[in-house]
Amino acid sequence: MISNLFDLSGKTALITGGSRGLGLQMAEGIVEMGGQVILLARKENELNDAAKHLKAMGGKVATIACDLQNMDGIGAIVDQAMDAFGTIDLLVNNAGTSWGADMVDYPLEAWNKVMNLNVTAPFVLTQEVGRKAMIPAKSGKILNIASIGGLSGNRPDIEMHTIAYNTSKAAIINFTRALASEWGKYNININALCPGFFPSKMSSGLLDTIEEKILPSLPLHRLGGEEDLKGPAVFLLSEAARHITGQCLAVDGGASAV
Repeated sequence: MISNLFDLSGKTALITGGSRGLGLQMAEGIVEMGGQVILLARKENELNDAAKHLKAMGGKVATIACDLQNMDGIGAIVDQAMDAFGTIDLLVNNAGTSWGADMVDYPLEAWNKVMNLNVTAPFVLTQEVGRKAMIPAKSGKILNIASIGGLSGNRPDIEMHTIAYNTSKAAIINFTRALASEWGKYNININALCPGFFPSKMSSGLLDTIEEKILPSLPLHRLGGEEDLKGPAVFLLSEAARHITGQCLAVDGGASAV
């Protein structure tokens, strides 16, 4: 049955930035399809709340409070994650940050912070998960969360000075393509989602100021909702997408189509 292709029963997913927002939304989708999740985030109280929420849905959940900008600790984080359920079948590189400033005045410290969390941390984490779990198993699915900001520049009529964020997400898109070519021999699928405008803690202040300009230009005339990333994420993490790799799917209400 085709429904079996979307079944994630017995699969363990490691999700960065999994305690809230898009990360928690995807964790809900995985749990709803029978998978178990390991959530990574910095704040233990938010992780506890997320775990309680997912367990109430019937999910099996483990949490690890950590700062992925500490690259030296990522190997130990993966070891701890594997101890939770025995392996890692699915990896969702979702954690990210942004910094708004005009290019002329953009601080190098801010650039490095965005690049470290949005690009270098996924590189190191993916490398560790590949070495310790997916390559030995000759199986795995990796989902990188990029952005439509990585597909183009910002509209000149909208005040969005996010040069580092856009650059980092473009890097993640090509990281996805390059690694898909390299790790296909291990039966590992690597794809990316490019969300458009979704309300979140990171984007809330920005969306408040630009929503009126954005909505008329979106073919679907709405922002992303709480259910809108679940389906695409589950699809790309499931056997339904077993012949798809190196692809980047925009989930943006049509923003990238106009």
